[in-house]
Order: sequence, then structure tokens, then C-alpha cells
Amino acid sequence: MLQATTVPDAKTAYNTARDMAAANYKAARARCDTVTGNPREVCVAEAKAERVRVEEEAGAAYKNTLKAYTQARMRIADANYDRDKARCGAVTGNDRDVCIKQAKATLIAARADATADRKMIEARSNAREDKLTAEYRVALEKCDAFAGAAKDQCVDAAKTAYGK
Repeated sequence: MLQATTVPDAKTAYNTARDMAAANYKAARARCDTVTGNPREVCVAEAKAERVRVEEEAGAAYKNTLKAYTQARMRIADANYDRDKARCGAVTGNDRDVCIKQAKATLIAARADATADRKMIEARSNAREDKLTAEYRVALEKCDAFAGAAKDQCVDAAKTAYGK
């Protein structure tokens, strides 16, 4: 006998991911309490970065929009920057300055990549829409060769084919 497997809907999957992220964060924070000084700060920053990553990816998947995915990548980049800055606390002097500059450069690169990817996807989408519109116009022009009911059927077929 076949059993029906239930596929969790998007809201359930989102809530489950959020709850797991919160539980994992709480456990990680408890582990962080066993250390002191900069290693503790790094541990806490890593726990926060992981929680943000899981929550943002789940939220973006739930919303399933280009804007949500871009915002998630930005927030993840910010959390990773905070983690990287905490790691820089272990070094001093010029090495610390270099470490912080490297963390900032990584943040800027991640944000730029997210923005560029969004723009590229939008451009492809716009190009695809333009192509479909052009093909639809060609199909309508071909329908002009018909008259009456045949033309109406041709136009309806073109509308259906091109989602107009």
C-alpha cells in the first residue's frame, strides 16, 4: 500500500527553519558561555551569523521574490562582517587594521555581488518579456491573413500561447 507523504507548505517550512535556527543559536550561545575574552566574542558572532543565515535563507525561500533573496544576501553579508570584525579582535596593531579592512572589503564585495546578481536577473527577465511581446505581435500579424471565426481562433491561440 502506498502512503501519501505530506509535503510541508512554505509557511510550515519557514517556521520550522526559524525555530531550528533559534534552538541552534541558543545551544551555541550556551557553548560560548564556557569561554571568555575575544574567543567568546568570536563564538557569539559566529552563532549570530549562522542564525541570521538560516533565518534569512528560510525567509527568502518563503517569500520567493527577487527582492527577498537580495535582502537576505545583504543581511547575511552584514552578519558575516560582524563575525569577521570579532575575529579581528584577536590581533593588534597594523594586523588588526588590515584584518578590519579585509572584513570591510569582503562586506562590500558581497553586497555588490548581491546587487549585481539582482540587476542581471531583472535584465534577463525584461529581455524575456520583450522577446515574448515581439513574438506575440508576429503571431497577431499572421492572424491578419484570416477573417471571421478563423481569425478569432488564431488570435485566441496567440493570446493563450503568449500569456496575453
